[in-house]
Amino acid sequence: MADDSLGSPLQLRDPNYTPPLIKAVPLGIQHVLAMFVSNVTPAIIVAGAAGFGFGSNSPDFSELLYMIQMSMLFAGIATLLQTVTIGPVGAALPIVQGTSFAFIPIMIPLVAGKGVDGLAALFGGVLLGGLFHALLGTVIGRIRFALPPLVTGLVVTMIGLALVKVGIEYAAGGVPAKASGAESYGSLRSWSAALVVIFVTLGLKFFARGMLSMSAVLVGILVGYLYALGIGMLSVEAIGTSWTRAASFALPDPFRYGFEFSAAAVVGFCLMAFVSAVETVGDVSGITKGGAGREATDREIKGATYADGLGTAVAGIFGALPNTSFSQNVGLIAMTGVMSRHVVTIGALFLILCGLVPKVGALIRTVPIEVLGGGVIVMFGMVVAAGVSMLSDVVWNRRNMVVFAVALSVGLGLQLEVMNLAPGAPNALQHLPDSLRILGASGILPAALIAIVLNLVLPEQLSGESTEEVSGGLAGHGSGRFSQD
Repeated sequence: MADDSLGSPLQLRDPNYTPPLIKAVPLGIQHVLAMFVSNVTPAIIVAGAAGFGFGSNSPDFSELLYMIQMSMLFAGIATLLQTVTIGPVGAALPIVQGTSFAFIPIMIPLVAGKGVDGLAALFGGVLLGGLFHALLGTVIGRIRFALPPLVTGLVVTMIGLALVKVGIEYAAGGVPAKASGAESYGSLRSWSAALVVIFVTLGLKFFARGMLSMSAVLVGILVGYLYALGIGMLSVEAIGTSWTRAASFALPDPFRYGFEFSAAAVVGFCLMAFVSAVETVGDVSGITKGGAGREATDREIKGATYADGLGTAVAGIFGALPNTSFSQNVGLIAMTGVMSRHVVTIGALFLILCGLVPKVGALIRTVPIEVLGGGVIVMFGMVVAAGVSMLSDVVWNRRNMVVFAVALSVGLGLQLEVMNLAPGAPNALQHLPDSLRILGASGILPAALIAIVLNLVLPEQLSGESTEEVSGGLAGHGSGRFSQD
């Protein structure tokens, strides 16, 4: 519920209204807290996949800090593009931008085990993919027909399914511990830290209200952090070392990791840009509907897509990962009833400040991987749930079930077959060129392409569909979304 002291109902529905600063500042920081963990987690995952060390004594420690720092800085800058706007760029709405999970399955194969050397192609793909994403703003209204809930729901579900393994590996002790065969991997001690985070998060989500509920994952990780300190998983000395080694202030370094054109990276990022663009359209619509009770205008949708893409392109120059609008903050606007874009601008400035202070990243990096695992298990599970929720809007006739079945079977099958093999072992895609093999291994892009093509070319009704039952007796049962027509 909105606080009457913030302004009149008409003012609160106006994106250009600024509440009193004593109220606006906490509301802006609340937006940051709601997305903070989700924003820095992709950088930690990609850095881990690249082989960067997780300890404060690792020679790659500074690279970890830098990627975390850039995640905060460019999430803030991209958010400013949305709220303040530059010409046609930006929606002039309270849209919070953050690092996207959607691109992780594309990024991991590009950097896996390559260290810093694998990042040049990655950030080349981020830059060009971001520019392509911005171009989608000119046609986003005309291509939405190719991305109905059947397609977007499948893609989002596949993204979540590709990530859940990462959450389990983190909770069990991390990929380095698994690769080295450490006895601590999968121990009760490791799992206990992750479970503390999960239980606290669930407790707050279901039994708390307001900001405690919205920041349940963040609070859960903080409690898990204290638990790790209590059982000796983390020491005060390690925290002190991380804090001491990190600078108090640092500016971003353009082309820090070089720049390289990779067909796999460019094609992968461009294809995933479609998903991100559609997600942004949905978030813009959710903000205007939930905060102002109206539909989003064409100008707002175009401006949001421009900002999404340009924010990603600029981030790629400085070593940050792709940005997208954050859906959790859409829910926060609906909850508070405050539509002011200037409130989110305050949150963006706070993110930029954190991004310029590497000591903030150093503290984040001291979070034990098991504690982070508890948080990402919840977050990645929510990605799958979001995809299933999108699929609930699909009318499940035989035609749509065939499209979904073929796309999921090929995509998930490739993903599982490739990821479960030992390095160097033969796989189902070994005879493809390197670029196509990397794209196919994610499973997401093959599934998306199959779903889009089949959805466009198959007739709306398969032959005999009106008289045959759907296999398994699903037709006509359940929610009423299953249909034989």
